[in-house]
Amino acid sequence: MIGLEGVLPKVSRPGRYTGGEWNSVRKDWDAVEVRVALAYPDLYEIGMSNLGLAILYDLVNRQPQLLAERVYAPWSDMEREMREAGIPLFSLESRRPLRDFDILGFSLGYELTYTNVLNMLDLAQIPVFSHQRNEKHPLVIAGGGCALNPEPMADFFDLFVIGEGEEVFLELLELFRRWKSEGGAGREELLRRAAAIPGIYVPSFYRVNYHPDGTGAQIVSQVPEAKLPVVRRLIENLMPSLTKPIVPYIEAVHDRAAVEIQRGCTRGCRFCQAGVIYRPLRERSQEEVIEAVGELLKNCGYDEVSLVSLSTSDYAGIEELVDTLVRRYRKANLRVSLPSLRMDSFSVELADSLGGQKKAGLTFAPEAGSERLRRAINKNVSDDDLLKTAETALSRGWTNLKLYFMVGLPTETFEDVEGIVNFVNKVRQVGRKYAKGRLHIRASASAFIPKAHTPFQWVAQDTEENIVAKYEVLRSGLRKSGVQFSWQDPKTSLLEAILSRGDRRLGKVIHRAWQLGCTFDAWSERFNYEIWRQALADCGLDPSFYAHRERPLTELLPWSHIHSGVSTAFLRREYQRAIRGKETADCRHGRCTVCGFHTQYEGCQIKYDDLLATSRDRLRLRNQA
Repeated sequence: MIGLEGVLPKVSRPGRYTGGEWNSVRKDWDAVEVRVALAYPDLYEIGMSNLGLAILYDLVNRQPQLLAERVYAPWSDMEREMREAGIPLFSLESRRPLRDFDILGFSLGYELTYTNVLNMLDLAQIPVFSHQRNEKHPLVIAGGGCALNPEPMADFFDLFVIGEGEEVFLELLELFRRWKSEGGAGREELLRRAAAIPGIYVPSFYRVNYHPDGTGAQIVSQVPEAKLPVVRRLIENLMPSLTKPIVPYIEAVHDRAAVEIQRGCTRGCRFCQAGVIYRPLRERSQEEVIEAVGELLKNCGYDEVSLVSLSTSDYAGIEELVDTLVRRYRKANLRVSLPSLRMDSFSVELADSLGGQKKAGLTFAPEAGSERLRRAINKNVSDDDLLKTAETALSRGWTNLKLYFMVGLPTETFEDVEGIVNFVNKVRQVGRKYAKGRLHIRASASAFIPKAHTPFQWVAQDTEENIVAKYEVLRSGLRKSGVQFSWQDPKTSLLEAILSRGDRRLGKVIHRAWQLGCTFDAWSERFNYEIWRQALADCGLDPSFYAHRERPLTELLPWSHIHSGVSTAFLRREYQRAIRGKETADCRHGRCTVCGFHTQYEGCQIKYDDLLATSRDRLRLRNQA
């Protein structure tokens, strides 16, 4: 056990580091064969809201021969005390140093946590570079959404899990168990075996060649087990819902129970990476969701449950599900949270169906200020539909609206930006009719960031000068309207654009930035772009090469050897349709868009037409009755 008694009184929120929470699992260290530390490279209260890591924690600990414990990034005060006291980074459950575990697995969900990964490895007294580690060190691995472009972090991880981890992670742990039982000799032999598992990417087994202009020339496999491409793993059917999650001691960002009601999205917004990398759409049955909510209430004591999805209102029968949950658990005073609602009247009616819950506010993402630009990004909603939604909400008593927009979208003009101001003003005019001075609108804007594996993976990010000018149009226009307006630092967006579409050469930049003091780059009070600019300069790399350069459709992209399941031909076609301002229909209600899954995954051809009516149709019929 690590003595923390002298350290915890000196730090803020010591509950981040104590462990022992309700539903946490403490196994006998000596009674298991493989020991895994699951790491989230951000604060405890952020990581405890991550459903993916919670699912893996539960999945691993259900296996008698396996053990999973947790670790999160310590805040600067705790880091300082640990370094001064010589305390290595440890797990919450047993407080054992991370270096004692067999495997250290990181969840990479946001590029601006990359320096935290290096800092956690260093605090754990584990070499940060993979080539410096040997059989005495844990196998350091990563998964999550950012793993779909693993190249910027390729120098630091032994392997990446590409795609959904529920099945492949257990396969990897079984392989490790067998290797360990054979004596555990030869780290390269272990990695060769791992590379043969579909969905496992071992970066050291691939060589990247570059043209003189810095663009990618060739990605070469150097061992037979390292396949090209590495295809994303996915599960055909969602596994049983997590019903006994750990209840944190301190308030988490999302301090409520959660049930994933569906995975994937068919809307096809061209800027959205999640809409690509979580395809195809899979729904959990209503019966399972209802039962899972009951188990969560019993096991955790929560009075609020979030129905998690990329587009919650698209779940087939969502209004029936919400109605059943509200009625069945009325005595438990259950509150139902509906994140990720589409901006349409159906979503407002759905939120309104929650009964006696306090109308705290509605959050929507129109994204763009004109119909033309929304067609370009395939956000298929008209100005009339948006205003009708606002009127429906206001007429039903909702007086707090939060609206999310982006600036710098492909083909955007300043007229489109002014369209945001015009739209918000029209909402305010509608509000005068219903809210009678009680309407409160918060508008938020962020710079568009091109992402790998999307139709916009080739486009240039807008320059900081243009983004600042567009923010000023919004700031001045919305201030006159009395609307509360916030925006994201364009330098933060620039760094995210660099890292999200970066290549393997950025590894030395990340390392240099960390050496110069960068950690918690996602936190505004800690973010320092000047240090990153120095790190880029020290490594001889130009930020504009990664962020502001329009990439030819024929260029070999850094992630070209990672196959998301969606074909490059489909992404090119969608990019070209965006430039022409043409929409692509939702394949759930129209014909197949031939994205690539139709040839690989039979389950994507779900026969929605076999349903007697969509959830919206059923709601209309019920209202007419």
